[in-house]
Amino acid sequence: MARTGEKIDRLVAEDGSMEGAIETVLSTADEQGTVSWGDVSDDLSSGQWGRLIETGLLIDADGDGFVVDDPEGVQEALEVAEPEDDEESSWTTWDKLAGVGAVSLILGYSIPSIKNTVGTTLDTVLGPVESMLPFYMVILVLATLTGLWSALLQDNLMDMSGMGQHQEKMEQLKERRERAKERGDDEELDRIQQEQMEMMSDQMGMFKQQIRPMVWIMLFTIPIFLWLYWRTGNLDMNGVAIVMPLFGEIANWNAGTLGPWPAWLFWYFVCSLSFSQIVRKALNVQTTPT
Repeated sequence: MARTGEKIDRLVAEDGSMEGAIETVLSTADEQGTVSWGDVSDDLSSGQWGRLIETGLLIDADGDGFVVDDPEGVQEALEVAEPEDDEESSWTTWDKLAGVGAVSLILGYSIPSIKNTVGTTLDTVLGPVESMLPFYMVILVLATLTGLWSALLQDNLMDMSGMGQHQEKMEQLKERRERAKERGDDEELDRIQQEQMEMMSDQMGMFKQQIRPMVWIMLFTIPIFLWLYWRTGNLDMNGVAIVMPLFGEIANWNAGTLGPWPAWLFWYFVCSLSFSQIVRKALNVQTTPT
């Protein structure tokens, strides 16, 4: 099985369409006992047939066609090569409910009743914290918590290795397409196009996997934003000016800093971007495909 698996891995790595060719030959041999070129010529190219004989996966059956060497090993190797349904990457009922909740909370930015409800509810927890710390420290703490939450979710809900393998396969298809164009191999170009079409479903799966942690991140961060939005609108500074890094003295937390950005939002993003990088580095969270 080990040698058979190595042969199949090498063939598929060289040409992704070989996996389908091996499956066709194996099923035909299972039905008939032997397989000949005429049995599979409609599904395989002569080059694929030759590679199966050359690598020893097909053995001459004394002039009566060919038999598959180690058919059980070939079947096992193909099953290992086939991608299994990743239940972790599929959306559960809880994921869908989180998405509905996140979208509903977004309406709080334009509907005052939602903003006030979320603000007053969270104020029962965050109000005591604000009474003990300066408001800029409260924002820093919240930015750190949301950064930590985002990093943990991305680390646990996103399969970066799978995304890396998908990108690598796309690069291999691109290289194969260029080589096929150079030699004018229209048959190979058609196979590559078919493989690219099949990979479209994989790309949709990758997209869903990237969006999945986002709904949980939003479900946590949007209420935080709504509380800050609600609190800064009701925060009495008593005429005390605020000294902001880079911008110096400003009148209040809703004063414009960078364009239309209010001071509290700008300070939140500065803290969030800075501490998110520290958290990801400390926890070794991978957020890009390898």
